[in-house]
Amino acid sequence: MIAEKIKANVREIPDFPKPGILFKDITPLLTDFRIRREIVKSLVVQARKLKADVIIGVESRGFLFGIPMADELNIPFVPVRKAGKLPYKKNKVSYNLEYGTAEVEIHSDSIKKGSKVFIHDDLLATGGTADAAAQLVQQLGGEVCGFGFIIELNDLKGKEKLSKYSPNIISLATY
Repeated sequence: MIAEKIKANVREIPDFPKPGILFKDITPLLTDFRIRREIVKSLVVQARKLKADVIIGVESRGFLFGIPMADELNIPFVPVRKAGKLPYKKNKVSYNLEYGTAEVEIHSDSIKKGSKVFIHDDLLATGGTADAAAQLVQQLGGEVCGFGFIIELNDLKGKEKLSKYSPNIISLATY
């Protein structure tokens, strides 16, 4: 089962990026092409069921699986990036992280009105980053059809924050 494979290969780094945080490092997942393929396949099944028109990947680890998902579905991939990284006209949202604050941006012409958007990131914690991405989708007239994560930290209740956008929130492995 994919959850067990993910858990067996995720490395836990204590006190990163600050004391008290137990960081879930997905880098070891990237070294095994079979696990990578299985992760993509599992996420694609969900996005296909929801008839997604666009995959959004949240910087930067959301790009790693978001692009192959979009390729498999033959639909556009749109990056949501940290503030200051996109060169063209953009929309921006500020949000809180479990360990600070940040801003993300999206190109203003990247989502067509009415598009069904599936948002992907590697990890769901408090939901702040995915919530910001969903706000950007709505600003551009898109509809969030669902969210897909490799890992979810249940105790931080990120799903609760995201459920206002869509009930379709999947996580392949939960802690």
